[in-house]
Order: sequence, then structure tokens, then C-alpha cells
Amino acid sequence: MAIYAENEAIGRVASLHIHPSNAGEPMLSVDSMAIETNAGIVGNTRYWQRQSPSTGKPTHRQISLIEREQIEKHANSLGLPCIEAGLVRSNIETEGIDLVTLVNRKISIGETTLYIAATRDPCHKMDKITLGLREIMMDKKQGVLARVVQSGNIRIGDAIQCIHNRPSH
Repeated sequence: MAIYAENEAIGRVASLHIHPSNAGEPMLSVDSMAIETNAGIVGNTRYWQRQSPSTGKPTHRQISLIEREQIEKHANSLGLPCIEAGLVRSNIETEGIDLVTLVNRKISIGETTLYIAATRDPCHKMDKITLGLREIMMDKKQGVLARVVQSGNIRIGDAIQCIHNRPSH
């Protein structure tokens, strides 16, 4: 388990993706994205301002993140040369960071602050990429879900920093 000091640069944004208008179509790659507090990614209609049916409050599924290193491990395990950016349907693909260790912590990316709320569960669409991918993504190998704490913009190449080293809600 990695331990990150407050305000330590611990990674960077490798690629950015938003959901298409029509469910099931490929994710759309973008160079930057506008993020809005408690709402999500501007223009990402699938999860924009999603509310929990039980609480009526914003859900933690506003932004999804996964490490490119984890995606490469999955490709290697399945004998693939690579899995292209955006195929695993995460909004932000990162490099140089262990996201799962940051659950219940805040991070800054570009101008924004995100609260890493939970690990992500892989869906059936992973086996459409290649059979067996969903199974190897189980057990905290599918990235994380985050809630937007502070609005701003995120760009490819932006540094990722841990800004709160203790659990927070």
C-alpha cells in the first residue's frame, strides 16, 4: 500500500474521456474537461448531476479513474499487446499513482479537487473488449469512483496530488 504525503505530486493525467450520447458507443477522447462541484463532468450526460434514489444527494459516481499501469497489466494477463485508451470506460486514465490506496481521501487534479469515494466494479462491457477482462478486473483492479469537491478544469498531463491524507467525507 502506497502512502502519500499531503501536497505530494503522485501522478499525472494520461488521457480523458466522456461518455457518448448513445449508451454503448465508444467513449469520446478529449484534451480537457470542465468539472462542476457535486455535479460531475460538464457534457458527460450519463452521470451529470446523478442523485442517489435513497438519499436524494449527489452520488459518488461523478467521475471514474483508472491507472494506465493497471490496464497494461490486464492486457498482459490476457495476452493482448495493449488495451487502447478509453476502452475500459473510465473518465480519467492516470500514470504513476495507486488510486485504490486513496479511497476516502481528497486529491487535486489541475484546478479541481476530487474525493475518492470507492473502488469501481467492472461491468459486462469489459468482456466485450476481450473475454475474461471483467473477471481479472474484480477485487479492486478496476479503478475508483470520485465526487467533485471543487470545480475547475482538468487537462491531459495535469499533476495529481494528495491534498488530504486523512479520511474525509
